[in-house]
Amino acid sequence: MSGSNAWSRSREKMRLFPELFAQCAGEAAAYGKCVAATTTGRQELTKDMCAKEFTALKTCFTNAVSGKVSNPPAGLV
Repeated sequence: MSGSNAWSRSREKMRLFPELFAQCAGEAAAYGKCVAATTTGRQELTKDMCAKEFTALKTCFTNAVSGKVSNPPAGLV
């Protein structure tokens, strides 16, 4: 069945997520710091407040998933 094959592919991608995300630890930390710094007290996070940091994280993660990083996790390539 094609449904079970799709599930297997999705499960494999989810299994790799922690390894891929770890490759972007610096970008994730920068984004987290930005969000934390801009939401101190009762301040709310608004659109585009941390856009630069989010874009860097998104680009890093996209590159990690596509294998364009210098150290892809074992089994990815």
